[in-house]
Amino acid sequence: MIQDSPIPLILAGPILRKTTPDELVFWFVTSEPLIGHFQLFDEPEQALIYQADLAQCQQLKVGDKAYVVLAQFKSAFPTNVALSYQFKTQQGLLTDLVPSLVYQDEVNPVFTISTKADYVLHGSCRNPHHPSKDALVQADLKIAKLAIQDRPDMLMMSGDQIYADHVAGPMLDAIHQVIELLGLPDESFVSDEWQASTSIPNSTVLYQHPDCFYGRESILPRYQEQKDGVMQWLPARHKPIFSSRECHNHLITFAEFFAMYILVWSPQLWSRINLTRLADNRFTHGGKTLTPRLQQQWRDERDAISDFIAGLPNVQRLFAHVPTYMIFDDHDITDDWNLTIGWEKAAHENPFAKRLIGNGMIAYWLCQGWGNEPDNFQLELLPLAERYFSHATSQQLLTQAVTDPTLDIASTSPHSIAVSVQQETAHRQDDLIRYLYTFERWHYTIHTSPKVVVLDTRTRRWRSESRMNKPSGLMDWEALIEFHQELMHQDKVIIVSAAPMFGVKFIETMQRAFTWLGEPLLIDAENWMAHPGSANTLLSIFTHTKTPTNFVILSGDVHYSFAYDIKLRFRKCSPNIFQITCSGFKNQFPEPLLAIFDRIDRALYSPRSPLNYLTKRKRLKISKRDPDIPGHRRLVNASAIGELKLDSKGKPSQISILTGDGMEIYFPPIETKPQHLQVENALE
Repeated sequence: MIQDSPIPLILAGPILRKTTPDELVFWFVTSEPLIGHFQLFDEPEQALIYQADLAQCQQLKVGDKAYVVLAQFKSAFPTNVALSYQFKTQQGLLTDLVPSLVYQDEVNPVFTISTKADYVLHGSCRNPHHPSKDALVQADLKIAKLAIQDRPDMLMMSGDQIYADHVAGPMLDAIHQVIELLGLPDESFVSDEWQASTSIPNSTVLYQHPDCFYGRESILPRYQEQKDGVMQWLPARHKPIFSSRECHNHLITFAEFFAMYILVWSPQLWSRINLTRLADNRFTHGGKTLTPRLQQQWRDERDAISDFIAGLPNVQRLFAHVPTYMIFDDHDITDDWNLTIGWEKAAHENPFAKRLIGNGMIAYWLCQGWGNEPDNFQLELLPLAERYFSHATSQQLLTQAVTDPTLDIASTSPHSIAVSVQQETAHRQDDLIRYLYTFERWHYTIHTSPKVVVLDTRTRRWRSESRMNKPSGLMDWEALIEFHQELMHQDKVIIVSAAPMFGVKFIETMQRAFTWLGEPLLIDAENWMAHPGSANTLLSIFTHTKTPTNFVILSGDVHYSFAYDIKLRFRKCSPNIFQITCSGFKNQFPEPLLAIFDRIDRALYSPRSPLNYLTKRKRLKISKRDPDIPGHRRLVNASAIGELKLDSKGKPSQISILTGDGMEIYFPPIETKPQHLQVENALE
């Protein structure tokens, strides 16, 4: 139910982000600028060891009642001991404002600045209206039972933290209510370069459009596709740039992207959201009534979202206690993001498409990227963002325009002033987006032991030089060389790649077949082996003599979980490579399709299969771990969060997943499997 009480100070967060011996970073969204102090305590004695004025925090106003706060504190902090923190704000203590933040018997949220990465939670793909349970809730419930010294060193979220291209109707309506509550900025889609790229002039018209709900595919831009490969004889056709099969409610404006982050990470605003608003209006919006089928879909999605909301206090508490790092994948922006050079060209040449993608990147930077490595963004990006947001609230803009001494108000109509203000705001927004398109420092390294290297596999693609419709490599040569330098002379390392570096071969073969037919977008044909240049460079990195002895690769993306042990076939002293995939936090692969793919893959690509020598990975011997569940499946289809524990040498001592239903599933080492399973594997 919508409440008449004032909007709370804390709208989202705190999320504990970067934690190092000399830097602490917290992320918030607040309804007004934070005033007060940050305090850090030695937990056992409750002794104050550090204090800072919140005035030193970076606070970016993004709406009338919305401030993104990046609280970055630099000092010499104690490591590997229990610490607790408190924010003393103008409205009281953080823990009084959000009592559900602390675990039982805690006074303040407790955490550790760990110099290790021996216990890592990881996963991706969190879809609020998927009918499965949210695995982040189970992670919080488990941590509530652990002593501080037994808690994870970090939580790694490897992509698809939001589904911008697959939004439920009730969620989109909730997003629009948040935009109204917080006064998030309006947006203009008209300028000299836009011409006829869209018939929607601004966000106000978009939100009132008859196709705003379950019909945005008719609003989103299209392009004329040129076929290549074996299908090049077919005539060119007009195709949607945003080709997700579930793009009926695709997010478009910055305000929509930003509001969704608030709603999926914290429960505070949900008490002010009316989830029955459209139903109360007889499912009519913009003069259009939803069909009976869509009305039922709305009810089903509303039930799933109600369950999702119930778990958000747990998710907020988890984020407040465990250092949390993030990197984007496609759904944070849109499906097929930079999949082929043909897609990139079509999206970049259409101003409406470019704005949509740019809005997603602005929101990603504010809500995810900024907290990973704040110093990457200070010199150029932050001033551009401040320039745009300082001009982005309509009331502010009109006031500025009227008081601008360069304008002759007496001879200028209010309408002309409003148009001038909208155009200036659009120019500033486009300047910020143009910079984000060229930005190349989304990747980062966490300097723990082992070192954690987080890869950007979305914006630095190795584009195909032969065909416009051929999948790009996930990283270009320059990015791969930088990656290699991070690995040199390390004895152990954790690599975070959104997509598995070594995936399911049968599925990759299917993706290759669809690429050959000229339809890579149809089956999301992106994997590390899809592009010869990036595949060969990656494999050369693993075979280099000066790279680590133990590689652990953490991935998500694919909506199922598995674990592989990998060795070089033709080397006596091979490095140990472990591909560990957990996905999704709240998503699953369609059944029985995955069961069929699993069975076919086991039949065709066992370690002794000659078909392995026909793949780009012929230099590698890949052994698949069996999960400790009944049956013979190696691909586990369950919403889950991964748990990785490493020994002192950086080899996994435990690979497991914790499902949304609370079940723990382990992937034991191959040599410790029961004898009958070892025999079965040999026969394969």
